[in-house]
Amino acid sequence: MSTASTRLPEGRYGRSPAERGDRPLKIVGAVLGALLVALIGYFAYHYVGENEISGQVITFQAGDDAVRVHLEVRKDAGARGYCTLRSQAANGDEVGRADFRFDQHATRIDKVVTLRTTSRGTTAELLGCHAG
Repeated sequence: MSTASTRLPEGRYGRSPAERGDRPLKIVGAVLGALLVALIGYFAYHYVGENEISGQVITFQAGDDAVRVHLEVRKDAGARGYCTLRSQAANGDEVGRADFRFDQHATRIDKVVTLRTTSRGTTAELLGCHAG
């Protein structure tokens, strides 16, 4: 003898209460996911695409307590930022590090800066330039 099923035929009477309850959660999840993607895109654009600053050390002259560095900086016209320089002694110890700001509106800046050191520096290294 077979037992009769108490289950309703599929698709005949609409969605079940469980399926109806999931729809608002799916909509909220999709909206929050889209906002998160937009926020990540916004920050990525501003981090990568805007206000590029690059620099290079042209020459340097070491002294007993300072290193004079001829630095060339290229940047967007309205960008502001800074470049970080460091100097090392002959044994490799860091003897000086400093940030130098560039707020001029020019796109190319040649500047001689003085990096103070704790002892005689033998190098002048550009660690990087950053917008901000």
